[in-house]
Amino acid sequence: MNKRLTDIIAYLYWPGLLIAFLVGDRYASRFHLNQALVISIASTLVGVVAKWMPLFGWLIALVGGLFCALCWFIGIVNAIQGVEKEVPLLGQLHLL
Repeated sequence: MNKRLTDIIAYLYWPGLLIAFLVGDRYASRFHLNQALVISIASTLVGVVAKWMPLFGWLIALVGGLFCALCWFIGIVNAIQGVEKEVPLLGQLHLL
């Protein structure tokens, strides 16, 4: 897979991230792989925390879910355009 396709597939949640990491051009796409990984982890954590909080869980799920969706949208648009621009707040975390 070429870099642009690997960048786009990385944003397709956990299965896409795994496929992009194993099959795609992971060295050239390291930036978008990292961004997609951080967004996926944040989304999963929002879901776990929202389920754990009995009273305000719905609010955490709403705000956190909207924020993660916005970050995902910004990330996939940047991948489609071929731009390496960090998503808000989460983009500053580097795991890869």
